[in-house]
Amino acid sequence: MRDALEWLERATRAVSRLSEAEPPHVSAHPFVRRNIHGALPSVVQRLFDNGHYSQATFEAFKYLDNVLKKLSGLDKSGKALMMEALKEVTPLVQLTPLADETDRNEQEGFKFIFAGSMIAIRNPRGHEHDLIDDIETCLDHLGLASLLLRRLEQAGFGVNNA
Repeated sequence: MRDALEWLERATRAVSRLSEAEPPHVSAHPFVRRNIHGALPSVVQRLFDNGHYSQATFEAFKYLDNVLKKLSGLDKSGKALMMEALKEVTPLVQLTPLADETDRNEQEGFKFIFAGSMIAIRNPRGHEHDLIDDIETCLDHLGLASLLLRRLEQAGFGVNNA
C-alpha cells in the first residue's frame, strides 16, 4: 500500500509541474510576424500559404494599384497612375499638407516609391510566366505594399474594398 501511495504522490507532483509549465510556443503566421496589412485581399494569403509567392506579390500590388485608381478617380494604371495621382502640385491623392519643401519632398518621394513598386515589383510578376520568388522576398514585397497602404491611411484615406 505504501508503494502505491508513493507512486501516487510522485505522479501528482509530476502532473502539477506540467500544469505550471508554459504552454508550447505556437508559431504565428508570417503575415502576423511581418504585420502584413489586413486590407490585402484574402487571395494574397491563400496564394502565399500555397507557396505561390510571385502570384501573392502580384495580387497585392494589383490591389494597391486599384486603391489608387479608386482614390484618384483616374483611369490609368501602374507608373502612369502613380505619377499623376501623387504629383507634388495639386495631387489627387495628397499625402502631406504640402506646406513647405519638406512636405513637397515627402509627397514626391512617395510618388516615386509607389511608381517604382509598380515598375519593379508588380510588372515583372504580371508579364513574366517563369518568375519565382522565395518566401522572404514575397514577405519583403508584402511589407512594402503594407507600408504604402498604411501611408495612405495616415493621410486619411480608406484602403479597404478597392
